[in-house]
Amino acid sequence: MNKKVEFKVAGMHCSSCEMLIKGELEEIGALNVSVSHKTGLGSLEIEEDKYSADKIIEAIDKAGYKSDIINNIKDRGNDSGQIVGTPKEIENFAVAGVEESGRIIRESSTNTNLTHSSSQQVSLYLYGMHCSSCAGLIERSLKKTPGVSSANVNFAAEKAMVFYDPKQSNEADLIKAVVKAGYKASVALAKDTQADTRRQEQEISSQSRKFWASLLLSLPMLYFMLFDFFDFIPGAALLRPYIGVISLILSTPVQFIIGSGFYKGTWSSLKMKTFNMDSLIAIGTSVAYFYSLINYTLYVSSTGSVIGIGGEKIPELYFETAAFLITFVILGKLLEIKAKGRTSQAIKKLMGLQAKTARVVRAGVTLDISIDEVIKDDVVIVRPGEKVPVDGVIVSGGSSLDESMITGESLPVEKHVGDGVIGGTINKTGSFEFRATRVGAETTLSQIIKLVEQAQGSKAPIQAFADRIASFFVPSVIALAVLTFAVWFFVLGGSLSFSLMAFTAVIVIACPCALGLATPTAIMVGTGKGAENGILIKGGEYLEQACKINARETRSDGYH
Repeated sequence: MNKKVEFKVAGMHCSSCEMLIKGELEEIGALNVSVSHKTGLGSLEIEEDKYSADKIIEAIDKAGYKSDIINNIKDRGNDSGQIVGTPKEIENFAVAGVEESGRIIRESSTNTNLTHSSSQQVSLYLYGMHCSSCAGLIERSLKKTPGVSSANVNFAAEKAMVFYDPKQSNEADLIKAVVKAGYKASVALAKDTQADTRRQEQEISSQSRKFWASLLLSLPMLYFMLFDFFDFIPGAALLRPYIGVISLILSTPVQFIIGSGFYKGTWSSLKMKTFNMDSLIAIGTSVAYFYSLINYTLYVSSTGSVIGIGGEKIPELYFETAAFLITFVILGKLLEIKAKGRTSQAIKKLMGLQAKTARVVRAGVTLDISIDEVIKDDVVIVRPGEKVPVDGVIVSGGSSLDESMITGESLPVEKHVGDGVIGGTINKTGSFEFRATRVGAETTLSQIIKLVEQAQGSKAPIQAFADRIASFFVPSVIALAVLTFAVWFFVLGGSLSFSLMAFTAVIVIACPCALGLATPTAIMVGTGKGAENGILIKGGEYLEQACKINARETRSDGYH
């Protein structure tokens, strides 16, 4: 006999989410599975002897989503109004927000308290993302990792912030999850304050090499295109028969070496049963390249010549279309990376406030060491005009400190024995010794830097809406491109080459997806500019709410 189970799922945003959940549930023997991303509700039928609420929840969790069983506990309530269930079922029922009168009776008397494992936070640097869809794939893969309670991937910041249970997973497992999705990752070390700068420089250098190599290989084909418009171009008569073979040789490395990242991104998305922006690039350029390759092969097999006969070029070849599309897209990515690099200047300026070295007393010997080597309880000496290296408490001497970088107060603050000092503030006149209490990532300045980084990597509520639209965007574009081809070729009687070019045009025009990039980039710029002006914004949600502020300052002279 089958049992019908209803459940609630959080985090779905498209039909692909429904397919992932259905697949996992069917693997545990569920029948007639129905899931709706619009309502967030679902139902299934399962044999009584196979039924387990825990298994259903685990299956949905494996798909990367959080769920609650709606009816299995309510249906088993006893006559006194008490709710009966296993601790896991009761916890899920409580999380679902269903209010019930009566107290909860646990079937297991040995487990009288619901325990929640402590979560640990880690930031990951991500490599190989090309669009917001890539970020969605990585986020989904991370959420499917055992023990992960929350994963937030930001495409613009190229970072992931993950909360996980260290008893179930570790950092290596999280990196494997990213690799499984088709990308690379590394742990963002708090002490390595220059890591972001190095990553941006490396990425700019890599994209620059790709762009210039692609442009160098594509420029001769641009020269060949001029032959069709101007008869006076030098070398036209000599080179016209060789255009086909030269274009094939030049475009092949652009398509498959320089443009290999688009194929990798497409393959990664297909493994997750979806499409991304790389899919559009790969499909559009592949149509132009392989259509030209087929025409070239047919020409060679029919004529026996690898060059044009009679001084004419081989017709119906569009190798330059594929090469230039890849070149222009890579140029766009290069400009995008440089723009993102400029928005990180606020963090670089905050890092510049940190002292580079510290003068410590160890075993009666005064040593000048790197700030990273300072440990708790070290006695640190600060002389006039120097920066306080880390946070601590004065144990000897006294002075006045400029704490404007923290408080905004321009007047120096007097400090004496027992008073706390903050790393990055500037000592004015006197000398003092203090005992280090917070070092490395624990210092106030490091926490501020971390706050700005987290804010730049956070998602505003409006971004969730943009992500939902983006999930439908690529499939819609592909469907529209196919429809365009069908109308031109079958209805309007266009040639195969023209219809394919119309198909490619629709694909390519849709490629620069500002929808998925605009919101995260705006958050990066907004939080960065705020930090430059001494305003710390905790996250995208607060930045979005700031637009509703309507207060204004009234000056003493009556002006606003």
